[in-house]
Amino acid sequence: MSSPSSVSIRPKSDKSLRASQLQTILADTLTVFWGEWLELRSRLTQIAATGLISPLIYIFAFGLGLGSAIDRAVEPSAGNSYLEFILPGMVALSSMTISFGGTTFSICGDRLFSRTFEELLILPVHPLALHLGKMFAGIVRGLMTSGSVILVAVLFTGKIGSFLNPLFLLLLTLNCAVFAGLGVIVGLKVQSLESVGLYNNFLIVPMSFLGGTFFDPSTLPAILKIVVYCLPLTYTSIGLRSAAYSSWSDFPWYSIPILIVTAIALSLAGAYQFSHQQD
Repeated sequence: MSSPSSVSIRPKSDKSLRASQLQTILADTLTVFWGEWLELRSRLTQIAATGLISPLIYIFAFGLGLGSAIDRAVEPSAGNSYLEFILPGMVALSSMTISFGGTTFSICGDRLFSRTFEELLILPVHPLALHLGKMFAGIVRGLMTSGSVILVAVLFTGKIGSFLNPLFLLLLTLNCAVFAGLGVIVGLKVQSLESVGLYNNFLIVPMSFLGGTFFDPSTLPAILKIVVYCLPLTYTSIGLRSAAYSSWSDFPWYSIPILIVTAIALSLAGAYQFSHQQD
């Protein structure tokens, strides 16, 4: 007969262990992100304005300049004018550029110049939390910059609800997550700023023009469609355009799971890279 003071100790179930691990990863993610936020908050105005120049140039050159001629020739597939047609694409473009570039250069600065990245690697933090913390900081960068472009779009069109509805903001956040995640991976791999320029010139710049920002991908020949629809920015551009001007019944719902799966795949790749990183 067991004594009353004896206590039976049961091991935690697998479900409890997984829940505990997820809570730890979440807490570590917020810790890494908070460290990034302490640096970001002193440069909020600079970050918000950094990615605004290129979209403004495109808006004036293509939307107002070329757009007047296009409006006389054809009717845009979304919006009342070519200017309105490209504005969601400009939001997608700015979020992509800053989420990727800001994240990449932030990690490169820590790795190659300040030499403080080693301190991050030796922290008792899960590799996935390291990636997610850096990625969340990239999402904030992208949202701040694209928020400035949204303000410009609202001033040009007067359609506040078109650019500030939940579906539009969801797609915008997912786009920031995808390219911030890509920026983390590139930032971990490159060995010089010249290498960052190569990624930007051969990946980001072509995607800026081929990702459905200035045209309707559905009008392309079949061969070109294969290329264009392999780019994640394409799904953001057509999704934002539909969320801004079309009804929910016409929305390309497939764009959301595609962006989510892409962001998850990049997060897993980033966590793997962090776990094998040697600086």
